[in-house]
Amino acid sequence: MKNRIKKIRLDKNLTQSEFGKALGVKGNTITNYENGLRKPSDAILLSICREFNVNEEWLRTGNGEPYTPEEDRFSSYLSSIANGNDYLIRDFIEVYMELENQYRDALKVIAEKMYEKRKSRKI
Repeated sequence: MKNRIKKIRLDKNLTQSEFGKALGVKGNTITNYENGLRKPSDAILLSICREFNVNEEWLRTGNGEPYTPEEDRFSSYLSSIANGNDYLIRDFIEVYMELENQYRDALKVIAEKMYEKRKSRKI
């Protein structure tokens, strides 16, 4: 697994510190994973899969393709939401899908403006 973790990081052109930051761990933790000194928890493995579009089966065993096609990832997200207990997200998706197009468009505009506002504050 250590070589597969390193492959993902190198494929994404990230330092160990940058890779760790994306996962919420320190760079030296990634060093330990890549050197085989520590085994990542299931939560870290799932974070790697989610953050970097990695096929979990490949990450754990080396079988299959390293990366999940976009459409498979989206289907997986929807399945996870449908089978989970996060009713806020489930309700949000249901309400969104029931909206008329003009209201969907308004939500998109709001989201884009909020993104730009937050981006401008990080300067």
